[in-house]
Order: sequence, then structure tokens, then C-alpha cells
Amino acid sequence: MRYFEASEFACPCGHCDGGAGRMSPSLLERLDAARDVAGLPFVVNSGYRCPAHNRAVGGVADSSHTRGYAVDIRCVSSRERFVMLRALLEVGFRRIELAPTWLHVDCDPDKPGDVAFYPRGGV
Repeated sequence: MRYFEASEFACPCGHCDGGAGRMSPSLLERLDAARDVAGLPFVVNSGYRCPAHNRAVGGVADSSHTRGYAVDIRCVSSRERFVMLRALLEVGFRRIELAPTWLHVDCDPDKPGDVAFYPRGGV
């Protein structure tokens, strides 16, 4: 990876093996490419989550984070969100969650594509 360290994707719980090595290579390649296209830093808020940590943070039961198919990227301005969203779509992401302070992107093969959605409870 050109723009990221494996440690950025590790589960922060401190109780599991970290899971950074469980991230989908396809997701990591696309994320690196999107970062290049956007020309902006992508700060990973959440990468891999062990099932216990996923429950602790209120993640959905079938979270793509628990299988290494998802990341949440910090995003705090409308301009930044637009640039990131355009880059993510350009490199092939087709599942994007739009939240006030982050974007969730995943490439989960078990979930429908071509969707943009809000967090549970809305924005």
C-alpha cells in the first residue's frame, strides 16, 4: 500500500489479534487508488473489528468490518466528502454509507451493490 500502514486497519479492542491482516486485498487496493485520485489524506476511523468490538460500538450483526470488507474514513466537510465520494466511486466502490463525520465504504460480496445509505437512525 502506498498511502496506508496495516496498523491503521487493526481492531482497537486490545483483546483480539488485531486483525489487520484480515482486510480484503481488493478493498485495500481500491482504497489506496481512491486516496491517490482524491489527493486528500484518508484517515481510517475503523477497519477490521472483532465481533466483540463490533458489538461494543453498536455495529450491525452482519457488519462487513468483521470480515475485513469495510472501512470508515473520517470526513468532516462537504467539500472533502464530495472529493472523497467522487474518488471512491471512480475506483469501483459501490457500497457507501454517508454520515456527518465519516464515510463507510465496503466491497462485501454478500451485500447488494450500487447503494448509498445513511447510518441506522438517519443523519
